[in-house]
Amino acid sequence: MKFALFTQVVLPENIPKYGLKKGDMATIVEHYPMPESQEDGYSLAGFNVETITVEVAESQIERVEASVSQFAG
Repeated sequence: MKFALFTQVVLPENIPKYGLKKGDMATIVEHYPMPESQEDGYSLAGFNVETITVEVAESQIERVEASVSQFAG
C-alpha cells in the first residue's frame, strides 16, 4: 500500500531501535520509492523522540482509521 505525504499513520508493532511502541502515531513527511523487488520507505515526524524524524519500511506503518464516533457531538 502506498501512503501519501502528510498521512497520519500508526505503528502496528514496537520499533525498539527508536524506542517506539505499538499504537504510537506520526505523520509521513517523506516517501522513498524503491525498485519493485524492495519495500518502499517513509520518514515519520511527530513522535516524542530525540531525532526529528525516523525512517521506517512500508510494512511498519498503517493508516489511521478515524471512527465515526470520534466526530459525533
